[in-house]
Amino acid sequence: MAELVERDDSVVAGLLAKLKNPDTPLPAKYRILFSLRGIAGPAAHAAMLEGLKDPSALFRHEVAYCLGQRQDPAAVATLKQILKDDAEHPMVRHEAGEALGAIGTEECLVTVREHVQDPCQEVAHTCQLALQRIEYFKAAEAAHQAAAAADPNATESRYYSVDPTPAAPASTPLPQLRQSLLNEGEAIFERYRAMFALRNRGGSEAVEALGASFAAQSALLKHEVAYVLGQMQDAHAVATLKTVLEDERENPMVRHEAAEALGAIADTQCIELLRKYASHAEPIVADSCIVALDMLDFEQSGSFSYADTGAAAGGEAAAVQPAAA
Repeated sequence: MAELVERDDSVVAGLLAKLKNPDTPLPAKYRILFSLRGIAGPAAHAAMLEGLKDPSALFRHEVAYCLGQRQDPAAVATLKQILKDDAEHPMVRHEAGEALGAIGTEECLVTVREHVQDPCQEVAHTCQLALQRIEYFKAAEAAHQAAAAADPNATESRYYSVDPTPAAPASTPLPQLRQSLLNEGEAIFERYRAMFALRNRGGSEAVEALGASFAAQSALLKHEVAYVLGQMQDAHAVATLKTVLEDERENPMVRHEAAEALGAIADTQCIELLRKYASHAEPIVADSCIVALDMLDFEQSGSFSYADTGAAAGGEAAAVQPAAA
């Protein structure tokens, strides 16, 4: 996880004003949120909580994700409320459970344990992963450090995300990682570990192994695979992600991550597809494509950071203009 930076309260106030402006488009809200995620202090935290009032379930789920990435215990009470709210969209509850696992306090442990048998399968599986993640780092830290000493690359990752599980050791052979990921009888915690190890490994063989997992039964696993393919930004994944986005039978949370992954990879052949699905009847899919197109523009612009700089506080709620590159 990237370190938080200090910013003047006036910057946060400007970002909050834009966030609360009903005329602010969804892509601009994403950029505002990503800026707030990286700013230290209670003002930024409070501004992020305002995003949980947004009518878009997609945006609320992104806020919950960002709260987890900050790993700030101040978010625990709010995340607990979201997880316990059966009226909330399952995708938002899922991210709240994952965020509690990322923060990992004793209070988080108690809460996720209460939901490991949640009637919503995605929420239940998320909380099972969160519980195992917390217990892994709580009870096996000494063993984890010993393993890292034996294999210096065991947890090597160039990605800043706080992942739902640790990656499997980097020394694990790729065929073994693939087998574990695709094995429906394997515990989901171990399948996730294999997935993150494949992400860290990189390359076309890893991308192919990850893509093969879209035949899995678990929507939760598939949505995370789409997310990591977006992190990898490997063009070898484009054809698979396009197929996932186009599959009307697929869970919207999986299609959502496929759309945003296509935006992150920024291949020009994705533009027409994303434009087509930006008016899809399912709001989660449509909104994801709108955000993905904005991300694609950013990636192609060569801009430094997909975020709102906080300039022109209280002014026009527009996304940051890309630099000429």
